[in-house]
Amino acid sequence: MDTTPLVDWAPLARLLLLAATIALVPLAWLWLRQRGSDMRGRLAALTALTMFLTFDLVVFGSFTRLTDSGLGCPDWPGCYGEVSPFGARDDIHAAQSATPGGPVTWSKAWIEMIHRYLAMTVGALILVMAVVSWTQRQRLPFSPWWPTLTLVWVVVQGLFGKYTVTLKLYPLIVTLHLLGGLLLLALLAAQHATFSGRRLVLGRALRRGAWVVLALLGVQIALGGWVSSNYAVLACTGFPHCNGSWWPAMDFGHGFTLLRGLGEGRDGSGLTFEALVAVHMAHRLFALAAITALLWLAWRLWRQPEAALRRQGAGLAALTGLQFASGLSNVVLGWPLVAALGHSAGAAGMVLLLTLLLARSAPGRVAGAAPRPLATAA
Repeated sequence: MDTTPLVDWAPLARLLLLAATIALVPLAWLWLRQRGSDMRGRLAALTALTMFLTFDLVVFGSFTRLTDSGLGCPDWPGCYGEVSPFGARDDIHAAQSATPGGPVTWSKAWIEMIHRYLAMTVGALILVMAVVSWTQRQRLPFSPWWPTLTLVWVVVQGLFGKYTVTLKLYPLIVTLHLLGGLLLLALLAAQHATFSGRRLVLGRALRRGAWVVLALLGVQIALGGWVSSNYAVLACTGFPHCNGSWWPAMDFGHGFTLLRGLGEGRDGSGLTFEALVAVHMAHRLFALAAITALLWLAWRLWRQPEAALRRQGAGLAALTGLQFASGLSNVVLGWPLVAALGHSAGAAGMVLLLTLLLARSAPGRVAGAAPRPLATAA
């Protein structure tokens, strides 16, 4: 009988020390590379670096989920109470011997722990960013409450990560964890945009349209996360038909019951195949609205006189095409890992592009403007 506690706080201090040590490597590199810059320039570089690592974290989180490594270490925050799988090798070997090919293997444990190390490193960098922002608040183009909010959200994300493990891949928690990672990426992108002196001139109507497109993209990503967390990617075979039918048998009631465990229906029984088909088809059908909106925005941006906006439009169109191709590959090629990872990376890229577009075109932003004192900026 496995008596391992789901939450073991003993290794937390050692994990935090490890994360701080890992975070010192990019911090030292950044400070050396920016040694000729002032603190504002260094903070801008730190924000860009943290945004890049957060993008990697979102993609690696998808890799963790796609390789079924989410329970590679079945406790939290350590691995069988240890800082790394090295210290838990006996427990991992015992679990793998008892259930070969099960949720706990040597490789899955490492994938899960690398994901946690990366998440804690990002958290450490954001903590540094928040502290520096408060000490340098008079020189910044934004209120230090922004990085503080980002730090708070990192803590929330850590809790989602905890409950992903302790609640055994509860679909709603897994989906919220994905959405939370993208929100963290958007928060960092908005802060990064304020360091740029370049302002994008976007008409009020088009800017509102961009907000609507971002909202539609958020719904589509949530539906995609629900498909992935319920393992419903292969519930439909073929395209544009689903299992040889334009409108297959579907059970939306059970498929979209949010408060249920993995593989469970609304009444606690096993989740039916029709429920999985409903989950898949909802994502596929809403994609029509999302793709139409994304291509409309890309076209409108491409028609703008400003070269930077045309580049944004071209990038958005390219990402939309790649998303369609990778999503189609997941269905017709049987969910290959490369296509699935590309689909996740493409979604994160779209969130990043749209957030930067909206942040750089925010009303009241003046190109090259000096940062205002906190009393005014806040």
